[in-house]
Amino acid sequence: MRIALGQINPTVGDFSGNLALMIRRAREAAERGAQIVAFPELSITGYPPRDLVEKPSFIDRSEAAVEELARATADLPLSLITGYVGHPAAPCGKPATNSAAVLQGGRVVMRQTKMLLPNYDVFDEARNFTPASTQSLWERGAGRIALTICEDAWNDMQFWPHPLYGRDPVHELVQRGATALISINGSPFHMGKRRLREEMFRAMVKRHKIPAVMVNQVGGNDQVIFDGTSFAMDAQGNVIASAASFAEDLVLVDLDAGTGEQHGSVADECEAVYEALVTGTRDYLRKCGFRKVLIGLSGGIDSSLTAAVAVEAVGRENVRGVAMPGPFSSEHSVADARAMAEALGIAFDIIPITPAYNEIMRTLGGVFEGRAPDATEENIQARLRGLTLMSLSNKFGALVLTTGNKSELAVGYCTLYGDMCGGLAVISDVPKTLVYELSRIANRRNNNAIPENVFIKPPSAELRPDQKDSDSLPPYDILDAILRLYVEEFRSVADVARELKLPVALVRDVAGKVDRNEYKRQQAAPGLKVTSKAFGIGRRFPIAQRFSETG
Repeated sequence: MRIALGQINPTVGDFSGNLALMIRRAREAAERGAQIVAFPELSITGYPPRDLVEKPSFIDRSEAAVEELARATADLPLSLITGYVGHPAAPCGKPATNSAAVLQGGRVVMRQTKMLLPNYDVFDEARNFTPASTQSLWERGAGRIALTICEDAWNDMQFWPHPLYGRDPVHELVQRGATALISINGSPFHMGKRRLREEMFRAMVKRHKIPAVMVNQVGGNDQVIFDGTSFAMDAQGNVIASAASFAEDLVLVDLDAGTGEQHGSVADECEAVYEALVTGTRDYLRKCGFRKVLIGLSGGIDSSLTAAVAVEAVGRENVRGVAMPGPFSSEHSVADARAMAEALGIAFDIIPITPAYNEIMRTLGGVFEGRAPDATEENIQARLRGLTLMSLSNKFGALVLTTGNKSELAVGYCTLYGDMCGGLAVISDVPKTLVYELSRIANRRNNNAIPENVFIKPPSAELRPDQKDSDSLPPYDILDAILRLYVEEFRSVADVARELKLPVALVRDVAGKVDRNEYKRQQAAPGLKVTSKAFGIGRRFPIAQRFSETG
Protein backbone atom coordinates (compact mmCIF):
# COMPACT_ATOMS: atom_id res chain seq x y z
CA MET A 1 0.00 0.00 0.00
CA ARG A 2 1.85 3.08 -1.29
CA ILE A 3 0.65 6.26 0.45
CA ALA A 4 1.65 9.86 -0.24
CA LEU A 5 1.65 12.22 2.73
CA GLY A 6 0.34 15.51 1.30
CA GLN A 7 1.67 18.07 3.78
CA ILE A 8 0.15 21.35 2.58
CA ASN A 9 -0.38 24.90 3.85
CA PRO A 10 -4.08 25.74 3.40
CA THR A 11 -5.60 29.15 4.03
CA VAL A 12 -8.83 29.40 6.01
CA GLY A 13 -11.74 30.08 3.67
CA ASP A 14 -9.69 29.93 0.46
CA PHE A 15 -11.61 27.08 -1.13
CA SER A 16 -10.23 27.55 -4.65
CA GLY A 17 -6.66 28.00 -3.45
CA ASN A 18 -6.80 24.98 -1.17
CA LEU A 19 -8.29 22.82 -3.93
CA ALA A 20 -5.57 23.92 -6.34
CA LEU A 21 -2.93 22.87 -3.79
CA MET A 22 -4.46 19.41 -3.39
CA ILE A 23 -5.05 18.85 -7.10
CA ARG A 24 -1.42 19.67 -7.89
CA ARG A 25 -0.08 17.43 -5.12
CA ALA A 26 -2.49 14.61 -5.99
CA ARG A 27 -1.27 14.60 -9.58
CA GLU A 28 2.31 14.57 -8.42
CA ALA A 29 1.54 11.68 -6.07
CA ALA A 30 -0.09 9.70 -8.88
CA GLU A 31 2.88 10.28 -11.16
CA ARG A 32 5.15 8.91 -8.44
CA GLY A 33 3.10 5.73 -8.09
CA ALA A 34 1.05 6.43 -4.96
CA GLN A 35 -2.17 4.49 -4.48
CA ILE A 36 -3.45 6.86 -1.78
CA VAL A 37 -2.74 10.52 -1.11
CA ALA A 38 -3.79 11.91 2.26
CA PHE A 39 -4.15 15.60 3.09
CA PRO A 40 -4.51 17.24 6.53
CA GLU A 41 -7.54 17.87 8.72
CA LEU A 42 -10.00 20.38 7.21
CA SER A 43 -7.70 20.88 4.22
CA ILE A 44 -10.69 21.98 2.11
CA THR A 45 -11.54 24.87 4.44
CA GLY A 46 -8.27 25.53 6.24
CA TYR A 47 -7.87 24.94 9.96
CA PRO A 48 -9.12 26.26 12.32
CA PRO A 49 -12.16 27.91 10.68
CA ARG A 50 -13.59 28.80 14.10
CA ASP A 51 -16.97 30.56 13.92
CA LEU A 52 -16.98 30.68 10.12
CA VAL A 53 -18.76 27.35 10.45
CA GLU A 54 -21.72 29.23 11.93
CA LYS A 55 -22.37 30.53 8.40
CA PRO A 56 -24.56 28.09 6.42
CA SER A 57 -22.97 29.31 3.20
CA PHE A 58 -19.51 28.31 4.49
CA ILE A 59 -20.66 24.73 5.11
CA ASP A 60 -22.41 24.59 1.72
CA ARG A 61 -19.29 25.76 -0.08
CA SER A 62 -17.17 23.23 1.81
CA GLU A 63 -19.47 20.38 0.77
CA ALA A 64 -19.49 21.65 -2.83
CA ALA A 65 -15.68 21.87 -2.83
CA VAL A 66 -15.45 18.17 -1.91
CA GLU A 67 -17.48 17.29 -4.98
CA GLU A 68 -15.41 19.65 -7.12
CA LEU A 69 -12.19 18.05 -5.88
CA ALA A 70 -13.58 14.61 -6.68
CA ARG A 71 -14.37 15.67 -10.25
CA ALA A 72 -11.00 17.37 -10.73
CA THR A 73 -9.11 14.21 -9.71
CA ALA A 74 -11.45 11.63 -11.29
CA ASP A 75 -8.83 10.59 -13.86
CA LEU A 76 -6.17 9.78 -11.25
CA PRO A 77 -5.50 6.11 -10.41
CA LEU A 78 -5.49 6.71 -6.66
CA SER A 79 -7.71 7.41 -3.67
CA LEU A 80 -7.61 10.88 -2.17
CA ILE A 81 -8.32 11.69 1.49
CA THR A 82 -9.27 15.24 2.41
CA GLY A 83 -10.74 17.01 5.44
CA TYR A 84 -13.76 19.29 5.19
CA VAL A 85 -16.60 20.91 7.13
CA GLY A 86 -19.83 19.00 6.52
CA HIS A 87 -23.50 18.91 7.40
CA PRO A 88 -24.35 16.57 10.29
CA ALA A 89 -26.79 13.71 9.77
CA ALA A 90 -28.29 14.12 13.24
CA PRO A 91 -31.34 16.42 13.54
CA CYS A 92 -29.95 18.10 16.67
CA GLY A 93 -26.63 19.56 17.74
CA LYS A 94 -24.23 21.95 16.07
CA PRO A 95 -24.84 22.61 12.36
CA ALA A 96 -21.38 21.45 11.24
CA THR A 97 -19.07 18.45 11.41
CA ASN A 98 -15.31 18.08 11.18
CA SER A 99 -15.15 15.32 8.59
CA ALA A 100 -12.96 13.44 6.14
CA ALA A 101 -13.87 12.22 2.67
CA VAL A 102 -12.28 9.49 0.59
CA LEU A 103 -12.48 10.33 -3.13
CA GLN A 104 -11.98 7.88 -5.96
CA GLY A 105 -13.00 7.86 -9.61
CA GLY A 106 -14.78 11.18 -9.35
CA ARG A 107 -16.99 10.36 -6.38
CA VAL A 108 -17.00 10.19 -2.61
CA VAL A 109 -16.60 6.56 -1.59
CA MET A 110 -16.48 7.08 2.18
CA ARG A 111 -17.05 9.78 4.79
CA GLN A 112 -15.76 9.78 8.35
CA THR A 113 -16.61 12.33 11.05
CA LYS A 114 -14.45 13.29 13.98
CA MET A 115 -15.59 11.80 17.26
CA LEU A 116 -13.42 13.50 19.89
CA LEU A 117 -13.68 17.28 19.78
CA PRO A 118 -10.88 19.05 21.69
CA ASN A 119 -11.93 21.95 23.85
CA TYR A 120 -8.72 23.07 25.56
CA ASP A 121 -5.85 25.47 24.93
CA VAL A 122 -6.28 26.88 21.37
CA PHE A 123 -8.96 24.32 20.48
CA ASP A 124 -12.65 25.18 20.60
CA GLU A 125 -14.19 22.41 18.52
CA ALA A 126 -17.01 21.48 20.88
CA ARG A 127 -18.25 25.02 20.29
CA ASN A 128 -18.33 24.52 16.52
CA PHE A 129 -18.94 20.89 15.63
CA THR A 130 -21.25 17.95 16.24
CA PRO A 131 -19.23 14.81 17.04
CA ALA A 132 -19.67 11.40 15.46
CA SER A 133 -21.25 8.71 17.59
CA THR A 134 -19.80 5.88 15.51
CA GLN A 135 -17.03 5.40 12.95
CA SER A 136 -16.41 2.92 10.17
CA LEU A 137 -13.43 1.12 8.69
CA TRP A 138 -12.38 1.94 5.15
CA GLU A 139 -12.41 -1.36 3.31
CA ARG A 140 -9.73 -1.11 0.62
CA GLY A 141 -8.86 -4.33 -1.13
CA ALA A 142 -7.53 -6.74 1.45
CA GLY A 143 -6.82 -3.91 3.84
CA ARG A 144 -9.06 -2.41 6.50
CA ILE A 145 -7.98 1.13 7.28
CA ALA A 146 -8.79 3.08 10.42
CA LEU A 147 -9.22 6.63 9.13
CA THR A 148 -9.12 9.11 12.00
CA ILE A 149 -9.07 12.89 12.35
CA CYS A 150 -6.45 14.34 14.71
CA GLU A 151 -7.84 14.11 18.29
CA ASP A 152 -9.40 10.72 17.53
CA ALA A 153 -5.89 9.27 17.54
CA TRP A 154 -4.80 11.26 20.60
CA ASN A 155 -6.62 9.46 23.41
CA ASP A 156 -4.58 6.29 23.84
CA MET A 157 -5.78 5.15 27.28
CA GLN A 158 -2.44 3.55 28.11
CA PHE A 159 -0.24 6.48 27.04
CA TRP A 160 -1.88 9.36 28.89
CA PRO A 161 -1.95 9.32 32.70
CA HIS A 162 -5.28 11.18 32.61
CA PRO A 163 -7.18 10.65 29.31
CA LEU A 164 -9.58 13.44 28.39
CA TYR A 165 -12.28 11.22 26.92
CA GLY A 166 -13.99 7.98 27.79
CA ARG A 167 -13.53 6.52 24.30
CA ASP A 168 -10.52 5.60 22.19
CA PRO A 169 -11.57 5.56 18.51
CA VAL A 170 -8.35 3.90 17.35
CA HIS A 171 -8.76 1.07 19.84
CA GLU A 172 -12.38 0.60 18.78
CA LEU A 173 -11.45 0.43 15.08
CA VAL A 174 -8.59 -1.97 15.77
CA GLN A 175 -10.97 -4.22 17.70
CA ARG A 176 -13.10 -4.31 14.56
CA GLY A 177 -10.17 -5.49 12.45
CA ALA A 178 -8.19 -2.44 11.33
CA THR A 179 -4.89 -3.40 9.69
CA ALA A 180 -3.48 0.15 9.31
CA LEU A 181 -4.12 3.66 10.59
CA ILE A 182 -4.24 6.89 8.60
CA SER A 183 -4.57 9.97 10.80
CA ILE A 184 -5.12 13.41 9.23
CA ASN A 185 -4.15 16.24 11.55
CA GLY A 186 -4.19 19.95 12.29
CA SER A 187 -1.73 19.61 15.17
CA PRO A 188 -0.19 22.97 16.17
CA PHE A 189 3.44 23.47 17.07
CA HIS A 190 4.88 24.26 20.45
CA MET A 191 8.23 23.39 21.96
CA GLY A 192 8.41 19.65 22.53
CA LYS A 193 5.26 18.89 20.50
CA ARG A 194 7.04 17.07 17.66
CA ARG A 195 8.69 14.65 20.06
CA LEU A 196 5.42 14.15 21.93
CA ARG A 197 3.59 13.23 18.70
CA GLU A 198 6.18 10.64 17.84
CA GLU A 199 6.19 9.11 21.30
CA MET A 200 2.41 8.94 21.43
CA PHE A 201 2.04 7.35 18.00
CA ARG A 202 4.88 4.92 18.72
CA ALA A 203 3.20 3.71 21.89
CA MET A 204 -0.10 3.34 20.03
CA VAL A 205 1.19 1.35 17.03
CA LYS A 206 3.30 -0.94 19.19
CA ARG A 207 0.30 -1.72 21.38
CA HIS A 208 -2.04 -2.36 18.45
CA LYS A 209 0.65 -3.88 16.19
CA ILE A 210 -0.43 -1.93 13.09
CA PRO A 211 1.43 0.61 10.94
CA ALA A 212 0.34 4.25 11.04
CA VAL A 213 0.49 7.35 8.87
CA MET A 214 0.26 10.81 10.48
CA VAL A 215 -0.32 13.67 8.00
CA ASN A 216 -0.13 17.15 9.50
CA GLN A 217 -0.86 20.65 8.28
CA VAL A 218 1.97 23.16 7.87
CA GLY A 219 1.92 26.96 8.01
CA GLY A 220 0.47 29.70 10.18
CA ASN A 221 -3.16 30.66 10.70
CA ASP A 222 -3.52 33.68 13.01
CA GLN A 223 -1.77 32.88 16.31
CA VAL A 224 -1.39 29.16 15.65
CA ILE A 225 1.56 27.69 13.77
CA PHE A 226 1.61 24.20 12.27
CA ASP A 227 4.98 22.54 11.79
CA GLY A 228 4.01 19.69 9.47
CA THR A 229 6.63 17.05 10.39
CA SER A 230 4.32 14.32 9.06
CA PHE A 231 5.54 10.74 9.39
CA ALA A 232 4.76 7.07 8.96
CA MET A 233 5.61 4.23 11.35
CA ASP A 234 5.74 0.48 10.97
CA ALA A 235 4.00 -1.77 13.48
CA GLN A 236 7.13 -1.82 15.65
CA GLY A 237 7.14 1.94 16.03
CA ASN A 238 10.02 2.66 13.67
CA VAL A 239 9.72 5.88 11.64
CA ILE A 240 9.86 4.69 8.04
CA ALA A 241 8.96 7.98 6.36
CA SER A 242 9.16 11.61 7.44
CA ALA A 243 8.34 15.02 6.02
CA ALA A 244 10.08 18.34 6.48
CA SER A 245 9.27 20.72 9.31
CA PHE A 246 7.80 24.14 8.46
CA ALA A 247 7.58 23.51 4.71
CA GLU A 248 5.10 21.96 2.31
CA ASP A 249 6.13 18.46 1.34
CA LEU A 250 5.03 15.28 -0.40
CA VAL A 251 6.46 12.07 1.05
CA LEU A 252 5.85 8.51 -0.17
CA VAL A 253 5.72 5.45 2.04
CA ASP A 254 5.08 1.78 1.28
CA LEU A 255 3.43 0.31 4.37
CA ASP A 256 3.67 -3.26 3.08
CA ALA A 257 7.39 -3.04 2.39
CA GLY A 258 8.07 -0.90 5.45
CA THR A 259 10.03 1.67 3.44
CA GLY A 260 9.61 5.35 2.71
CA GLU A 261 11.25 8.66 2.02
CA GLN A 262 13.02 10.49 4.83
CA HIS A 263 13.02 14.27 4.39
CA GLY A 264 15.02 16.18 6.94
CA SER A 265 13.22 18.06 9.69
CA VAL A 266 14.58 20.72 12.02
CA ALA A 267 16.28 18.74 14.77
CA ASP A 268 17.22 21.43 17.30
CA GLU A 269 14.27 22.73 19.31
CA CYS A 270 15.48 26.34 19.38
CA GLU A 271 15.98 26.24 15.61
CA ALA A 272 12.43 24.91 15.36
CA VAL A 273 11.10 27.85 17.37
CA TYR A 274 12.95 30.26 15.09
CA GLU A 275 11.50 28.55 12.00
CA ALA A 276 8.06 28.69 13.61
CA LEU A 277 8.34 32.45 14.13
CA VAL A 278 9.43 32.97 10.53
CA THR A 279 6.61 30.74 9.26
CA GLY A 280 3.98 32.37 11.47
CA THR A 281 5.05 35.89 10.52
CA ARG A 282 5.22 35.11 6.80
CA ASP A 283 1.81 33.46 6.71
CA TYR A 284 0.08 36.04 8.88
CA LEU A 285 1.20 38.77 6.51
CA ARG A 286 0.54 36.82 3.33
CA LYS A 287 -2.86 35.51 4.35
CA CYS A 288 -3.96 38.94 5.64
CA GLY A 289 -2.82 40.69 2.47
CA PHE A 290 0.17 42.65 3.81
CA ARG A 291 3.56 42.84 2.11
CA LYS A 292 5.54 45.33 4.18
CA VAL A 293 6.32 45.68 7.89
CA LEU A 294 7.49 48.40 10.28
CA ILE A 295 9.53 47.78 13.42
CA GLY A 296 10.55 50.21 16.14
CA LEU A 297 14.28 49.54 16.56
CA SER A 298 15.46 50.42 20.06
CA GLY A 299 18.91 48.91 19.77
CA GLY A 300 17.77 46.19 22.20
CA ILE A 301 17.67 42.43 21.83
CA ASP A 302 13.89 42.10 21.36
CA SER A 303 13.51 44.48 18.42
CA SER A 304 16.69 43.06 16.90
CA LEU A 305 15.33 39.53 16.93
CA THR A 306 11.99 40.71 15.55
CA ALA A 307 13.73 42.46 12.67
CA ALA A 308 15.82 39.41 11.83
CA VAL A 309 12.73 37.19 11.78
CA ALA A 310 10.89 39.72 9.61
CA VAL A 311 13.68 39.80 7.05
CA GLU A 312 13.53 36.02 6.65
CA ALA A 313 9.73 36.08 6.57
CA VAL A 314 9.08 38.80 3.97
CA GLY A 315 12.45 39.85 2.56
CA ARG A 316 14.73 42.74 3.48
CA GLU A 317 13.15 44.98 0.84
CA ASN A 318 9.84 44.83 2.72
CA VAL A 319 11.16 45.67 6.20
CA ARG A 320 11.60 49.18 7.59
CA GLY A 321 13.21 49.93 10.94
CA VAL A 322 12.57 53.14 12.85
CA ALA A 323 14.68 54.45 15.72
CA MET A 324 12.83 56.94 17.90
CA PRO A 325 15.30 58.35 20.42
CA GLY A 326 13.79 60.15 23.39
CA PRO A 327 15.11 62.33 26.19
CA PHE A 328 16.76 59.41 27.99
CA SER A 329 17.95 57.33 25.03
CA SER A 330 21.61 56.39 25.03
CA GLU A 331 23.88 57.01 22.06
CA HIS A 332 24.61 53.29 21.72
CA SER A 333 20.91 52.52 21.26
CA VAL A 334 20.69 54.43 17.99
CA ALA A 335 24.15 53.26 16.93
CA ASP A 336 23.29 49.59 17.54
CA ALA A 337 19.96 49.94 15.76
CA ARG A 338 21.62 51.59 12.76
CA ALA A 339 24.38 48.98 12.60
CA MET A 340 21.90 46.14 12.62
CA ALA A 341 19.65 47.75 10.01
CA GLU A 342 22.64 48.23 7.72
CA ALA A 343 23.79 44.65 8.25
CA LEU A 344 20.32 43.29 7.49
CA GLY A 345 19.98 45.61 4.50
CA ILE A 346 16.67 47.10 5.58
CA ALA A 347 15.42 50.68 5.29
CA PHE A 348 16.16 52.73 8.40
CA ASP A 349 14.82 56.03 9.72
CA ILE A 350 15.58 58.10 12.79
CA ILE A 351 12.60 60.07 14.10
CA PRO A 352 13.32 61.71 17.48
CA ILE A 353 10.39 61.97 19.89
CA THR A 354 12.05 64.47 22.26
CA PRO A 355 10.53 67.61 20.67
CA ALA A 356 7.03 66.12 20.82
CA TYR A 357 7.64 64.92 24.40
CA ASN A 358 8.75 68.36 25.52
CA GLU A 359 5.71 69.94 23.90
CA ILE A 360 3.32 67.52 25.58
CA MET A 361 4.97 68.11 28.95
CA ARG A 362 4.51 71.85 28.48
CA THR A 363 0.88 71.30 27.53
CA LEU A 364 0.22 69.16 30.59
CA GLY A 365 2.42 71.20 32.92
CA GLY A 366 -0.41 73.12 34.55
CA VAL A 367 -2.49 70.03 35.20
CA PHE A 368 0.52 68.07 36.52
CA GLU A 369 1.81 70.91 38.70
CA GLY A 370 2.76 69.78 42.19
CA ARG A 371 2.88 66.11 41.28
CA ALA A 372 6.16 64.20 41.15
CA PRO A 373 7.19 62.49 37.89
CA ASP A 374 6.22 58.81 37.77
CA ALA A 375 5.24 56.17 35.22
CA THR A 376 3.00 58.73 33.52
CA GLU A 377 5.94 60.51 31.93
CA GLU A 378 7.51 57.19 30.95
CA ASN A 379 4.31 56.04 29.28
CA ILE A 380 4.01 59.29 27.31
CA GLN A 381 7.34 58.46 25.65
CA ALA A 382 6.20 54.93 24.80
CA ARG A 383 2.92 56.24 23.42
CA LEU A 384 4.65 58.81 21.26
CA ARG A 385 6.63 55.97 19.72
CA GLY A 386 3.40 54.06 19.17
CA LEU A 387 1.83 57.13 17.55
CA THR A 388 4.84 57.52 15.27
CA LEU A 389 4.79 53.91 14.12
CA MET A 390 1.05 53.85 13.53
CA SER A 391 1.27 57.07 11.51
CA LEU A 392 3.93 55.50 9.30
CA SER A 393 1.81 52.37 9.07
CA ASN A 394 -1.16 54.35 7.77
CA LYS A 395 0.90 56.36 5.33
CA PHE A 396 2.88 53.49 3.82
CA GLY A 397 0.45 50.58 4.21
CA ALA A 398 2.88 48.56 6.32
CA LEU A 399 1.98 46.39 9.32
CA VAL A 400 3.66 47.28 12.62
CA LEU A 401 5.29 44.33 14.35
CA THR A 402 5.39 44.71 18.12
CA THR A 403 8.59 43.65 19.84
CA GLY A 404 7.60 42.76 23.41
CA ASN A 405 8.56 39.33 24.73
CA LYS A 406 6.58 36.92 26.91
CA SER A 407 8.37 37.83 30.13
CA GLU A 408 7.43 41.49 29.76
CA LEU A 409 3.87 40.77 28.70
CA ALA A 410 3.41 38.42 31.65
CA VAL A 411 4.23 41.03 34.28
CA GLY A 412 2.86 44.08 32.47
CA TYR A 413 6.27 45.57 31.68
CA CYS A 414 4.78 47.19 28.58
CA THR A 415 2.64 50.22 27.74
CA LEU A 416 -0.86 50.08 26.34
CA TYR A 417 -1.14 52.19 23.17
CA GLY A 418 2.65 52.54 23.28
CA ASP A 419 5.08 49.71 22.65
CA MET A 420 2.03 47.40 22.47
CA CYS A 421 0.80 49.16 19.30
CA GLY A 422 0.90 46.95 16.24
CA GLY A 423 -0.76 44.24 14.20
CA LEU A 424 1.30 41.17 15.14
CA ALA A 425 3.26 40.38 18.30
CA VAL A 426 6.00 38.20 16.83
CA ILE A 427 7.84 37.21 20.03
CA SER A 428 5.08 37.63 22.62
CA ASP A 429 5.32 33.91 23.48
CA VAL A 430 9.13 33.91 23.68
CA PRO A 431 10.57 34.27 27.21
CA LYS A 432 13.43 36.76 27.51
CA THR A 433 16.06 34.08 28.11
CA LEU A 434 14.95 32.31 24.93
CA VAL A 435 15.10 35.64 23.05
CA TYR A 436 18.87 35.63 23.58
CA GLU A 437 19.21 32.05 22.32
CA LEU A 438 17.10 32.77 19.25
CA SER A 439 19.11 35.92 18.56
CA ARG A 440 22.28 33.83 18.37
CA ILE A 441 20.50 31.66 15.81
CA ALA A 442 19.45 34.81 13.95
CA ASN A 443 23.07 35.89 13.81
CA ARG A 444 24.23 32.54 12.43
CA ARG A 445 21.64 32.88 9.69
CA ASN A 446 22.18 36.61 9.02
CA ASN A 447 25.95 37.13 9.10
CA ASN A 448 26.07 38.40 12.69
CA ALA A 449 23.76 41.30 11.92
CA ILE A 450 22.91 41.88 15.59
CA PRO A 451 25.87 43.73 17.19
CA GLU A 452 27.57 41.99 20.10
CA ASN A 453 26.88 45.01 22.29
CA VAL A 454 23.17 44.24 22.05
CA PHE A 455 23.81 40.87 23.73
CA ILE A 456 25.94 42.16 26.59
CA LYS A 457 24.38 45.49 27.61
CA PRO A 458 21.82 45.41 30.45
CA PRO A 459 18.23 45.41 29.13
CA SER A 460 16.52 48.79 29.54
CA ALA A 461 13.38 50.57 28.37
CA GLU A 462 15.33 53.88 28.61
CA LEU A 463 12.31 55.83 29.84
CA ARG A 464 14.12 57.48 32.76
CA PRO A 465 17.78 58.21 33.58
CA ASP A 466 19.94 55.07 33.95
CA GLN A 467 16.88 52.81 33.92
CA LYS A 468 17.41 49.04 33.83
CA ASP A 469 14.85 46.24 33.67
CA SER A 470 16.41 44.83 36.85
CA ASP A 471 15.18 47.93 38.73
CA SER A 472 11.63 46.56 38.55
CA LEU A 473 12.08 42.87 37.80
CA PRO A 474 14.19 39.98 39.08
CA PRO A 475 16.95 38.70 36.76
CA TYR A 476 15.36 37.21 33.67
CA ASP A 477 16.63 33.68 34.29
CA ILE A 478 14.80 33.72 37.63
CA LEU A 479 11.74 35.51 36.27
CA ASP A 480 11.37 33.08 33.37
CA ALA A 481 11.66 30.07 35.67
CA ILE A 482 8.87 31.48 37.86
CA LEU A 483 6.68 32.27 34.85
CA ARG A 484 7.14 28.81 33.34
CA LEU A 485 5.75 27.17 36.46
CA TYR A 486 3.11 29.78 37.30
CA VAL A 487 1.79 30.56 33.81
CA GLU A 488 2.42 27.40 31.80
CA GLU A 489 1.94 24.78 34.52
CA PHE A 490 -0.53 26.63 36.80
CA ARG A 491 1.54 25.89 39.90
CA SER A 492 0.79 27.68 43.15
CA VAL A 493 3.02 30.38 44.60
CA ALA A 494 4.13 28.06 47.39
CA ASP A 495 4.95 25.25 44.95
CA VAL A 496 6.95 27.57 42.71
CA ALA A 497 8.92 28.99 45.61
CA ARG A 498 9.62 25.51 46.96
CA GLU A 499 10.74 24.02 43.64
CA LEU A 500 12.95 26.95 42.65
CA LYS A 501 14.20 27.54 46.21
CA LEU A 502 13.17 31.18 46.05
CA PRO A 503 11.67 33.49 48.69
CA VAL A 504 7.87 33.23 48.74
CA ALA A 505 7.65 37.02 48.76
CA LEU A 506 9.49 37.23 45.43
CA VAL A 507 7.29 34.63 43.77
CA ARG A 508 4.17 36.27 45.23
CA ASP A 509 5.22 39.63 43.78
CA VAL A 510 5.72 38.15 40.28
CA ALA A 511 2.44 36.24 40.47
CA GLY A 512 0.64 39.40 41.53
CA LYS A 513 2.01 41.26 38.53
CA VAL A 514 0.83 38.45 36.24
CA ASP A 515 -2.67 38.50 37.73
CA ARG A 516 -3.04 42.29 37.69
CA ASN A 517 -2.07 42.72 34.06
CA GLU A 518 -4.65 40.51 32.36
CA TYR A 519 -6.39 43.67 31.12
CA LYS A 520 -3.27 44.63 29.17
CA ARG A 521 -2.78 41.23 27.58
CA GLN A 522 -6.35 41.09 26.32
CA GLN A 523 -5.73 44.33 24.41
CA ALA A 524 -2.47 43.14 22.87
CA ALA A 525 -1.88 42.33 19.22
CA PRO A 526 -2.28 38.65 18.30
CA GLY A 527 0.91 36.77 19.12
CA LEU A 528 2.54 33.67 17.64
CA LYS A 529 2.29 30.62 19.91
CA VAL A 530 5.49 28.60 20.40
CA THR A 531 5.22 27.36 24.01
CA SER A 532 2.74 24.99 25.59
CA LYS A 533 0.73 27.87 27.10
CA ALA A 534 0.74 31.23 25.33
CA PHE A 535 -1.11 34.40 26.21
CA GLY A 536 -3.96 34.72 23.73
CA ILE A 537 -6.75 32.44 22.54
CA GLY A 538 -5.38 29.45 24.47
CA ARG A 539 -5.42 31.18 27.88
CA ARG A 540 -8.80 32.61 28.81
CA PHE A 541 -8.79 34.36 32.15
CA PRO A 542 -11.37 36.92 33.26
CA ILE A 543 -10.25 40.52 33.73
CA ALA A 544 -12.79 41.48 36.38
CA GLN A 545 -12.24 38.84 39.07
CA ARG A 546 -10.95 38.57 42.61
CA PHE A 547 -9.32 35.16 42.84
CA SER A 548 -5.61 35.41 43.47
CA GLU A 549 -2.86 32.89 44.20
CA THR A 550 -1.17 35.59 46.23
CA GLY A 551 -3.83 35.68 48.93
